[in-house]
Amino acid sequence: MKTSIFILPTSKYTGQRMLSKSIEFGLQQKGLKIATFHPIFDMDISNDEIENYLLNNKIKDFVELVLGSFYEKTQDCDFAIISGLFRQSDYTHELYPLNSIVHDLNIEIIKALSSKVIITAYHGNKKLEDINDEIEYFVRSLSKNIDIIGAVITKVNAPYDEDGQISFSLTDEKVTSAVEKITHKDIQSLAIFAGKKIKLLGVIEWDNEISFPRILDIKNNLNLSCITSVELNARVEKVMMCSRNLDHFLKDLTPNSLIITSADRSDILVAVCLAVKKGIKIAGIILTAEEYLNDSIKTLCLETAEEAGLAIFTTKNRSVNTILKIANIDFMGIPKDDFERIKKVKESIVSNVNIDMIMNDIVKDTINQRVMSPPAFRYHLLKMAQKAQKRIVLPESYEPRTLQAVKACYEQGIAKCVLIGDRVKINKVAEMNGISLPKDIEVITLDDTSEAKYLDALMSLRKHKGLSESLARDALKNPIIVATLMLQLGEVDGLVSGAEHTTADILRPALQLIKTKPDTSLVSSVFFMCMPDEVVVFADCAVNQDPTAEQLVEIAYQSAVSAEKFGIEPRVAMISYSTGTSGSGAQVEKVRQATQMLQEKYPNLLVDGPLQYDAAMIESVAKQKAPNSPVAGKATVLVFPDLNTGNTVYKAVQRSANVLSIGPVLQGINKPVNDLSRGATVDDITYTIAITAIQAI
Repeated sequence: MKTSIFILPTSKYTGQRMLSKSIEFGLQQKGLKIATFHPIFDMDISNDEIENYLLNNKIKDFVELVLGSFYEKTQDCDFAIISGLFRQSDYTHELYPLNSIVHDLNIEIIKALSSKVIITAYHGNKKLEDINDEIEYFVRSLSKNIDIIGAVITKVNAPYDEDGQISFSLTDEKVTSAVEKITHKDIQSLAIFAGKKIKLLGVIEWDNEISFPRILDIKNNLNLSCITSVELNARVEKVMMCSRNLDHFLKDLTPNSLIITSADRSDILVAVCLAVKKGIKIAGIILTAEEYLNDSIKTLCLETAEEAGLAIFTTKNRSVNTILKIANIDFMGIPKDDFERIKKVKESIVSNVNIDMIMNDIVKDTINQRVMSPPAFRYHLLKMAQKAQKRIVLPESYEPRTLQAVKACYEQGIAKCVLIGDRVKINKVAEMNGISLPKDIEVITLDDTSEAKYLDALMSLRKHKGLSESLARDALKNPIIVATLMLQLGEVDGLVSGAEHTTADILRPALQLIKTKPDTSLVSSVFFMCMPDEVVVFADCAVNQDPTAEQLVEIAYQSAVSAEKFGIEPRVAMISYSTGTSGSGAQVEKVRQATQMLQEKYPNLLVDGPLQYDAAMIESVAKQKAPNSPVAGKATVLVFPDLNTGNTVYKAVQRSANVLSIGPVLQGINKPVNDLSRGATVDDITYTIAITAIQAI
């Protein structure tokens, strides 16, 4: 999975967009190829569609869409930074009805991508204890297995208005600063940081200079006309309205000012032109009530203004109206084309954020074990299958769930499904169950030619076992036998069945006709258990009743290989009713012996046992029962000692925790054959087809 950091804002006004861009800038300087992602802006979906998902309790479905867009945008990068959503309107997207579930959505995305988290809060006019409480609340709201790198406090000692919102006005005589000057040391002393609950990654001071806009930005906001041909990159530090006499105006004139005056004040216009000619730096002048501009004065001043680079704007509005409009412009947002200001802000933030600490956490993450979340697992599963484009045969062609799954695979491009039977009957079953089966789904109907081909193949494979021609002809009436022969002959790449048949019905023909892989003595199975926060592999829950220690070794290794193939880092726990040396008995000794053999045979495989289920899965229990184990508390592959234990645990977890379980996925057969639970849902069948296609790669 791609490593990512999720910038989680405690509220609006934290400046998280620029924080994200700045951290991106800092990590790029460390040599990483970075991408940024926004769960709203980077989605090819309308606001109405987003609201439809979220207001109808379809958060998990929306997260699946987010993952698709995320992986598509970040596929060529080493690392990604995600901007979290906040509880008020998100930039230009007015999603107010979603405020109550925005935090839940943030958490679902964090869990789905296994993202690390940086919490960000702003200072403004808040008391220090309020900032502490904000961050404390967000830390408590995140589950323990979410990795919080630390927090960044932005806009420290910034100006603010009476409503408590950070503001900055070019029209004020003096910018109001925070009542209490806050220092980095003050913030570091907050309980959340002093108590080392989380790290303080950065304190970003407010800087007025970085907030100064270009005259171009004011021109665009006010829709002004420019009558001089000059560049519009000058920075505006102050806006002054001139209505008094010339003496007072010259006394108040300061560098980098934008002057507003009526177009009939020719004296002011001429004075400004003379001032810039003398070298005084003036950002520009706005002439209001443009209809009163004297053409002769205009002609006189234009040449001088253009030589000095002075921008002269005109507007039909009056002066008071114009300055009020400027006072209401929000200069917190930086235009995307203001590269100079963006660069300065990035450099300012990077100089105040501990990029090395973030970088070290990323590097550590490549060494430490990571988890595969269920949404990410399902996404990668479908993407790998779509890329593989394998032919999968499904012999239970009159089974409605199977037909629905075939339709889903066709529509999503997961695999080229092949059915066996009578097309008219298949279509009738589909119609009766409200399934619009695509017309070009491939259906194999046995005729004399194909029957002769499969008869010859079956006789060739089983004649040495005394199979007669008449028995072979009877066998070909079983579509599972035909499907298995198709796989053996290379006409299809994989086989999925079991919605109406037992595991033995599926496995017996596979073992007789396709056989096991070289150097493999048995067939085993795994279930991919999609727990709330991660995907865990259970083995063997469907095939081997009471495996020996040697067989457990083979099952464990097969399962570790399967986990790795599907993007899950294998950390193998050999399950028993006791942990370590705490218990005894034949079953425990079998598991202990298997663990030792595994460690000797595959020294690079992370494996430990015997471990109880809770010691394998729960970190707090692992610290007590197996504190030195490299696997306990973070196992991803659980190998059960026998079928009775494995099948019972898998069913209990699946049903009581409402967990999607994909499988059983069979291991050790020469070609991909997979069995379905007879209680399989359409999704179960669809994902099993996808897994079979990937096994065929």
